[in-house]
Amino acid sequence: MQLTDARNGRNKTRPEGLAERIYLQLKDDIFSFRLLPGDRFSENEIAERMEVSRTPVRQALFWLEREGYVEVFFRSGWQVRPFDFDYFEQLYDLRIVLELEAVKRLCAMTPPADALQTLKAFWIDQPRLEDGQTVSRFDEEFHMTLVAAAGNAEMAKIHRELTEKIRIIRRLDFTQDARVNATYNEHASILLAIMQNQTQEAQRQLQDHIAVSKAEVRKITLHMLHQARPENDGDSLPL
Repeated sequence: MQLTDARNGRNKTRPEGLAERIYLQLKDDIFSFRLLPGDRFSENEIAERMEVSRTPVRQALFWLEREGYVEVFFRSGWQVRPFDFDYFEQLYDLRIVLELEAVKRLCAMTPPADALQTLKAFWIDQPRLEDGQTVSRFDEEFHMTLVAAAGNAEMAKIHRELTEKIRIIRRLDFTQDARVNATYNEHASILLAIMQNQTQEAQRQLQDHIAVSKAEVRKITLHMLHQARPENDGDSLPL
């Protein structure tokens, strides 16, 4: 909902709506490499660029801090949290546990989960997409759909949360053209194994598939991140 300031005719969003908009914009800037790990900025800079007061900016930043994306340095502003390689590897370990259990449950389902046919249509039957960042979003959806289709809502919730936390790694991985075709091939093979109730084979292929992405974590350099940073399109908050 928007409120109009009768004095100047400008639209003003409710404070909580402003904070959410800033929160989502900053998070997207981090995931899209417009804000890189280690980048520093102030509340005033964001407030000026977004044409808002510091109050919703501060609220948005505290949300991001609680989720582990930024950290505050009192009297010296904010910083995008630097990469913690051990932290990301722990998230990947948890991801593997959740997805292997999901595959086990999916292989035991009779009849197969309807979601598998939807995934098959995209990853096997339809023409392949070429844009890496687009494919990376569908890659996330593939894995989240597998876990959700296994039928445990709490397991799916935890998986969605960790998927978001490792998003920057996956998107960086998909800046490499070879990963697009490899992902299509690997997803197709995993799906067929699940649909044929080949539990051990499906789990093996899935674990190998995730291991490739996990291995990229230790290869990330600041130079790679700067190469991935897009040109300023005027719609974000590059600092």
